[in-house]
Amino acid sequence: MPSDERDGDGDEPDVSFVVPARNEGDYLRGTLGSLAALDTDYAAEVIVVDGDSSDDTTAIAREYGATVLQEGGSSIAAARNLGADHATGEWLAFVDADTRVRANYLTELLGFVEANGLAAASSYCRITGPHRAAVMELTINHVFSRLERPILPGFNCFVHRRAFEEIGGFPEVSNEDTAFSRVLADRLPTAYYPTVLVESSGRRIAEHGLTGTLWHYLRLDAERLRAEY
Repeated sequence: MPSDERDGDGDEPDVSFVVPARNEGDYLRGTLGSLAALDTDYAAEVIVVDGDSSDDTTAIAREYGATVLQEGGSSIAAARNLGADHATGEWLAFVDADTRVRANYLTELLGFVEANGLAAASSYCRITGPHRAAVMELTINHVFSRLERPILPGFNCFVHRRAFEEIGGFPEVSNEDTAFSRVLADRLPTAYYPTVLVESSGRRIAEHGLTGTLWHYLRLDAERLRAEY
């Protein structure tokens, strides 16, 4: 999508990172540290949307200079949408509190979307944790990416602000990132950058096993489809 024409002194960031977090003190420092270590000439801001945490999540966010918003913990869609509402960047980068980005994330992904005229994109990922996490990683990298309407996972979703606003943000449904991706791809071009630019925790797989994790997402998608139809 073409760049916005902006008024003002040009101090707005190119990209706003939106990080929903609820009791993520064990993981958030790694996420924010990776954002602080980005090797890029692009300007970025970081917004942490706290979901009524009872641990040191907000203290860690402020330690890294992030803007902290309070959402109340109603849903991850609400947290992402609140962060987007307060973002000032032309592009919105949604990552989770247990996601770490590679140093070249911003330069590579922003170059990719602009070179290809995309409204949104994701990249290949690495899922850390038990060996069975590799199945989830392969599904995201080689199934989600090849769908006619690619699924952009909420932990790695890069979208132009105008496109985000055009479709009304993340819907309040189960598997909100799947629903968001499909509506977006119906109207505007989206794609995957075929290189690993992020890694995300396989903690759900470690806790519930691969079968339990897949069943969790299948159940959520069934609920989403019932809500749509």
